[in-house]
This record gives sequence, C-alpha cells and structure tokens, in this order.
Amino acid sequence: MDTKALEKFCPWARIELIDAVRVRCTRYGLDDAGRAAAPADADVVGGTVLNGEEKTRRVALYELIERMGYDAFCERAAYSWFNRFAAIRYMELKGYLSHGVRILSSAEGDFDPECLRVAGELNLPGLERVEALELMAAGAYDELFRRIIVAQCNEFATCLPRVFDHVDAADALTLPDNLLGHGEHDVLFHLVTDISEDCWQNVEVLGWMYQFYNAELKDAFFKSKRKATVADLAPATQLFTPDWIVRYMVENSLGRLWMLNNPGSGLREHMAYYIEPDAEHEDFIRINSPEDITFCDPACGSGHILVCAFDLLVKMYLERGYREREIPELILTKNLAGMEIDERAAQFASLQLAMVARELDRRFFGRSVEADIQVLESIGLDEDSLPRTLVGKKDLVEALGHLSEIGSLYTPDAADLAAIDNAISELSGASLFSAAALEQIKRAKTQLEALSRSFDVVVANPPYMGGSSFNPFMSKWMKKHYPDTCKDLFSAFIERITVFANAHGESGVMCPFVWMFISSYEKLRNKMIDDKTLTSLVQLEYSGFSGATVPICTFTFHNSHINGYKGGYIRLSDFVGAAVQGPKALEAIQNPDCGWFYRADASAFHDIPGSPIAYWASENMLAAFRAKKIVADSSKPRVGIQTGDNELHIKLWWELSNSHFGAFGMPEARWIKYAKGGGFRKWGGGDYWALRSDLASPNGKWKGLLDLKMGSTSYLSCNLITSSVNSYRMKEPGILSDHATVSLLSPSIPTDYLAGALNSSSVSALSHFVSPTLNNNPGDIGKIPVISTGIQEADTAASHVRICAQIARADWNTQETSWDFKRSPLV
Repeated sequence: MDTKALEKFCPWARIELIDAVRVRCTRYGLDDAGRAAAPADADVVGGTVLNGEEKTRRVALYELIERMGYDAFCERAAYSWFNRFAAIRYMELKGYLSHGVRILSSAEGDFDPECLRVAGELNLPGLERVEALELMAAGAYDELFRRIIVAQCNEFATCLPRVFDHVDAADALTLPDNLLGHGEHDVLFHLVTDISEDCWQNVEVLGWMYQFYNAELKDAFFKSKRKATVADLAPATQLFTPDWIVRYMVENSLGRLWMLNNPGSGLREHMAYYIEPDAEHEDFIRINSPEDITFCDPACGSGHILVCAFDLLVKMYLERGYREREIPELILTKNLAGMEIDERAAQFASLQLAMVARELDRRFFGRSVEADIQVLESIGLDEDSLPRTLVGKKDLVEALGHLSEIGSLYTPDAADLAAIDNAISELSGASLFSAAALEQIKRAKTQLEALSRSFDVVVANPPYMGGSSFNPFMSKWMKKHYPDTCKDLFSAFIERITVFANAHGESGVMCPFVWMFISSYEKLRNKMIDDKTLTSLVQLEYSGFSGATVPICTFTFHNSHINGYKGGYIRLSDFVGAAVQGPKALEAIQNPDCGWFYRADASAFHDIPGSPIAYWASENMLAAFRAKKIVADSSKPRVGIQTGDNELHIKLWWELSNSHFGAFGMPEARWIKYAKGGGFRKWGGGDYWALRSDLASPNGKWKGLLDLKMGSTSYLSCNLITSSVNSYRMKEPGILSDHATVSLLSPSIPTDYLAGALNSSSVSALSHFVSPTLNNNPGDIGKIPVISTGIQEADTAASHVRICAQIARADWNTQETSWDFKRSPLV
C-alpha cells in the first residue's frame, strides 16, 4: 500500500481538528478563559444569550472539561471525529452503509456529498424527514450535513458501540464548523480529495491512519527526552507492523499449530511465509476444530495482527465446511482477543475486525457481535476507604491504579481474583456511598479476568521504550516484577508472552534485535534457548524497517523445549532498504539454498560466550569458541581517556607549535600524541590528535580505564563504534588513546601476532557473533577466540604483520594530516 498521502494527511488533520474543536469551545465559553468568566450554569456567554438546549450542552461539557483538562478534552474530541470520519469514508466506499448512499462524496468521487441530494429519503435513525426537507428547501445545507453526520455516527454507535460513542447533543457541539468547505483547512474535503479511493480498498488503511495520526506526538516525546507520562505511553510506543511481518508471525504460529494438527491441510498453499518444521514432533496442542483455538495480541494497537489472524482462521473454518456467514461471529466470540492501553487504538482494532467480518457477512452489523478488545485503564482506589478484603493487597491496588501504564504486563494471580470477588461481595448491598467503589471494583474484575487468561497462540509487536524514558513509578515497578528484562518494554513483553501462552503453545514477536546479542539480555536468551524452542527467526538489515530507528527482528517460538529442534533462520543483513526485506525473506523460504537461510539448534548458541543467537555460525566457528581461548585470556581490552571537555583538552596537532608537541613521556611536551577514533584503517596510521600532557599524568584529572603503560610500549587499538568491519591498528610507544577507541595490551602474545589474528577475515567473521551491532564494546572484543599456533608459524605471521604495518604507516605519512608528514609523493 502506498501510504504517502496518509502520512501527509493524518498528522495535518489532527492539528486542524484540534483547532476546529477549540473554535467551537471558545464560542460557547468552554476554553479556560471562558470557563473562568462564566460558570457552568451561566445564561450568557461572551455576550450571547444561550437557549435552553445550548445551556444544557454547555453544562455537560463544562463538567467533563473540568475533570479532563481543556487540552486533553480537545485532543479526545478531535480523535473521536477523526475516527468517525475515517469509518464513514471506508464504509461508503465498500458499500457497507445501510442506506447505500455516499455520505462524504458523490458517485463520481468528488467532494459533493450524495446524501445532500437525497436527504429526505435517507433512512437514518435520528434524522427527521420533515426537518431534512425543510433544511433542503431553505438551502441550509451546512446544518443539514451536520445532522446527517451525527445521525450516521449514531447508527454506527448502535451496531458497534465499542467502536463509536453515541453522539449526544453535547458531543455534537464539538463537531467542527464549515464541514462542506473546500479550503485548505477543511478536513473532510481533503479526506476525500487527497486520499485516492484505491487506498481505501484494504482495511489496512485504518491501521496506517492511526499510526500517522500519532506520528508528531511520538516524535515530540522522543525529542523532549522527558520521562514518559501516562499520556505519552500510547503514542510513543505504537508502531504499525508491516504486512509481510504480520503474515510471517501469524503463519508460523497460528498456521503452524493448524499444520501440526492437520499435516495434509490445504492451508499450506495460502501461507507464503510459512517455514516448514525441521522434522515431525509430537509436542504441540491438540485441536479438534477451529473453534478450539484461542489467539491473543496483548498489545494489539490498531489490530493489524488480529485482522491477519482473522483471515487465516476463516480459511481454517472453510476447510472444515463451515458456512461463510457464520464464521465471523465464531471467530470474534471464540478465537480472538486483544488488549490495549490506548482507547483510540482499541477503537480502530475493533473497527478493522468489524469491517473484515462485514465483508463475509452482510448482516453482521445487526448481530450485536463485537471483537474481544479489552482496554486496560487505570482504576484508582482510595486507600483510606478500601474494602476490608483489599486491605493489605498493596501490589494489586497499586497495579490497578497504574494499569494504563503497565497494561498487559501485569499478571494477576488467583489470590488477586479472589480478593476482588470478596470485595464485590463485601460492597454489594452496602450503602449508596459504596456504589461508586463497587462499580470500580467490578471494572477491575473485568480487566483482571482478561489478564489472567492464557492462549494457544500469542502474537505481538510489543511497545518499544527504553528504561531511560520510564517515569519513577514505571522504573521501580519494572525492576520489581521483571528484574531480568526491566531495561525496556519489549523484552519484558517477551517474558510476559511466555506466560500468556499455554504450555506447548505457539508465539510470534517483532522487536529490536539487540536482545539476540547484547549482554544485558543474556538471561532472556538463556530462557528462550533452554526453556522454549525458537522455531524461526528473520533478522532484518540494520536500517531495514522504515517505521523505527532501531534494528528489527521477528521470530516465533514454541512455548516449551524440544530437544534438538533446528529452527529456520533468515539473515537479511546484505539487503539494504525496507522495500526488499519482505521479498528477500520470501525468496529464502521458497529456496532454502539461497545463501541467507539457515537451520540451527539453539542449544549450540551456548558454545559462544554470552549465548548470542548466532544462527549463521558454522561448525568450525563454533569449534573455535569451544576451544575457549579468547582475547581476554591474554589482554584485557579497555577504553581510553575521557577528558570531560574535549574542546578544551584535545587539539589537532597542526594547531600547535612543534616545540609544544611530542610523545608521552617527553618532559618538554605540553601536548602529546593521541589516538581518537577515525575511519576504517588496518595495521597503522590514522592519528592526528593531541592531548594536554598534564591530563595524562598519574595525578591528572582524566577519567578512564587506560593503563598508562600504553604510553611506553606498543599496543593495539580499534574504534569503539564502526559501521564497517573492525580494523585494528598498531600504536607505537608514546601514543595514548581516547575513550572513542578500545585498546589492547598483551604481555603474553606479541602485539604484531595479535594484530594479524584480529585483522584476519576469520576473526572478522567470528566477531560478528559477539558484537553484531555498531558498538565494539571491550567486553565483546575480549570474547573473540584467538587460536594460538606454533612458534615458527607465529613468527612468520608476525613478520608479515610488521610489513603490513610499515606499508600502512608509510601510506599514512603521505597524507598532510599525519604528524610525520614530510612531503607529498607527487613532488
């Protein structure tokens, strides 16, 4: 789907709708200044006398704004109208409106609403025919159109109440002015004219609209560097999942479960991204009918994963002979469940599922069936007036009070549910003063029951947010409840999914691929390797996902351990760009001999220090790690000096007088030779910086782990951050290193031999297993295996390295930036 028009329209529409709602509020004295000047029951606002109906509307909205806050109210009203407008547009183009008349456009596709020409014949509840005809006769088309929009929204609210709130008289007051306008600020005009009708043919359009609507909120949050508030969490962590990744996850979890139970099923023909199991096994959930399968997305967003699961379940039902029109109700009541902290996203998820259901069953809207999407909302219970049965349940009360933040990460136990049931019994039949508390606790029970369920299949694109953005409550709560995965939300969700899934169930996840390699996720990796079974994984190219600034992977796992299972892995590292990731993944599945498809038993990953998910490691590579002879045995890699103020303490050598510049240890040198990062370069050279000599003295104020012995002997260094393969350079005595480099000094292995080993193609390949990201951390370099050899072979290798180093330094010295430059080779 081409989303360029949506990407431009949706954030623009958000701003325009918020402004339009503010105009309406100001007119009725509902903005902050207006409320301060005129109380809720005022008869006159801004010099205008309100009639009885206007006064009633204002009172209702006044009280709501006082509770929510003016900005939050305008934001909510704006997205409510955005959701409604998008739904009307989608349904009119799909032919799903009960009356068969276009509301927003003409049959030719122009912004010339067909409904205005036949308003007297529209069969919409709440639209009086006589009044419609009178407005037509008076030429009051703006007012007529407003009434049609409200009536159409209320018809949706009747058949899809969770998707749309009923538009009462007070809500209608916020409906923007000039709905029929054709100007640059008119949202409906641009909704019809800027987004082609072809774009609306796939229900996926609704998910993209939600994603883009929140794009500016998300960008603003991350630019602010502030801690996440409740309002920040949803827009900051939502990310629409590309269709091919959704299909991959669903087909290799839900589809896998079906194929394990039905090996001869024709469903295989409809699952292009399905990776065949390595061999037959008996360790899976037995199902007799599609009705037996339970599927959940615990962070469902706008519902893309649930829609894909719906489509696959339809094929299962049809294969078993069910009638098409009865399938949607069965899927929505028996199979699918979603959870979400954002009411807006949940509305879009419910809407998308209703649309795909309506496509199969033309009478679906009249069946009073809705998707099982649980919105997880905070429920604040007054600790001073808690029911006796909840006193002492501090963790439960705290979790309920922050459910809009922790969402489906909370795992209620049997004691929690029993305490809630006892509280309901305690408050039932009590005084009227307890009625509000009873209602809250009943809401809590509904949410806790949803969170306590488990499922045969769990698939999610969990939220991404690092611990540095957590607010104080979230940080403390995560450390307490997810001590092994508290660094960010996505890894905690992976752990939670293992609980949501039934034993021997199937799961799929899309997330940053850092969990596969970085040391802080080692406990999570060990759990996935030892307790679960990685059935498949696709590692995208570093910038291969356009919707996020983090490197992505997607994987599926079986929620128990199968000894010896060889999962299917796809490595897309060599294919740059988001557009080619899906096609190359598909090519690998269709042709496992392509060169980027691998089979691996995850237990072999333990052969490598830190147990990285190094699925492309050959047997010889694994043997090198099993030999357990690594760099750290002979040399402790470390970062260098951190000055605290590089601009003050570091200079380019040509900025200095020759009499003030020299090597470390020269008493007359005020500035000494200094190695600080640089581009890709092996063996030697690449240095042109100078460091204040007093910072490098034993009593200096510099920060770092650099051993000052490196100033008096030769050693190796490489860049701490690189976008290419590692390049190790030999440093002569008298040069110190910056914290932008990693330095190695080996007392037991000659420096030149170590340089040859680390610059070899073999070690370059091995290093990707322990450090596959852009960072060359000292600890990761220390894990690289270096195989020792005989004295003669070592001497031969060292002599070759010395020649390479001489050539590299000579080449570098032809550059004017070298501090040993004498003259240009061209002269």
